[in-house]
Amino acid sequence: MMRIALCLDLNGDQIARLRSRIGDAELEETGDLTGCEIAFGNPPPEGLTEAEALKWVQLESVGFGEYADLDWSTLGQRLTLTNLAGFFADPVAETALAGLLALARGIDRLARLQSSRTWEGDPIRTRLRLLKGARVVMLGNGAINRRLAELLVPFGCEITALDSSTTTADLDALLPTTDILVATVPDTPATRGLLSAERLALLPPHAVLANLGRGSLLDEAALADALAEGRLAGAVLDVTRDEPLPPDHRFWTCPNILLTQHSGGGTADELDRKIDTFLANLARYRAGQPLQGVVDMTRGY
Repeated sequence: MMRIALCLDLNGDQIARLRSRIGDAELEETGDLTGCEIAFGNPPPEGLTEAEALKWVQLESVGFGEYADLDWSTLGQRLTLTNLAGFFADPVAETALAGLLALARGIDRLARLQSSRTWEGDPIRTRLRLLKGARVVMLGNGAINRRLAELLVPFGCEITALDSSTTTADLDALLPTTDILVATVPDTPATRGLLSAERLALLPPHAVLANLGRGSLLDEAALADALAEGRLAGAVLDVTRDEPLPPDHRFWTCPNILLTQHSGGGTADELDRKIDTFLANLARYRAGQPLQGVVDMTRGY
C-alpha cells in the first residue's frame, strides 16, 4: 500500500478532505517518513536521505534552500522534488502593486499620521507621485513578475523584463533611467548580492525598489543608507536575509520602507489550494505522467 507522509499542519477538516481524495493510500499524519513513498510538505532535510522508500516530495513552498546541500547526484536517482512554482503569482503580484501604490501616493506616511492624530494636509501633496507611465524594470521573468506586468497594464507603465540571459552590464545600463525596480529572482550563486551598494547607487533618487524573491539578493545596509540619505525614494520588501527580522535591524526604523514580512503570498485559502495542488500532482504521479513543478537542482530553481 502507498504511504504518504503529511509534513505540514492542517486542521481536521483539511485532513479529512485529503484522506477522502487519496484513495487507498495510507496517510501518516505525524510526518514520519519511514516506509513512505511520498511526502507532502517540507520534511527535515536529513529525513530525505534516511527515508530510503521515499520517491517523491511535494513541497508546500517555492523555496527549497534547506535541501540544496544534500547529495543530489545520488539522492536524485530515486527522489523527485517538486515545489509550488507559480502558486503564489497572484497574491505576491498584488502585494507588490499595493506596496508600490502606497509609496507613490503616500499611504504609508498618511497611516502613520492617522495613528498619531496628526493633520499635515497640503505639504503631503507635493511629495506624491504617480504610478502611471513609470519605467519599470523587472529582474526575473517568472510567474510573479509576469502577473505583475499584467496588473500594471492599466497604468501605462513602460516595462522591461530581464531573465537569466541578461548580463550585469545590461542591468547596469538600465538602472539610471529606472523608476521602479522589481526583483523576484530565486537564491542562486548568480543572484546573491546582485543588488550591491554600487548597483543601488546607479538608481535615480526618485526610484523605488520592490524585492519579493529572496533576501540574499540585496545589500541591506546599503539600501538602509540610501533610504536614510534620500538617495532612493522607497522600498517594498517582502523578504529579508534574516527572518524574522531582528529587533535591532535598521529596516524597522528606516524611512520610506514597507516590510510585508514574507506574507506577500498569503491568502485565506492558501492551505486548501496547496492540498489541491498536491492532489493534482498525485493524480499525475499515479498515472505515470510528468509532475508539475519539478525542481532542477543543477539550475537552483
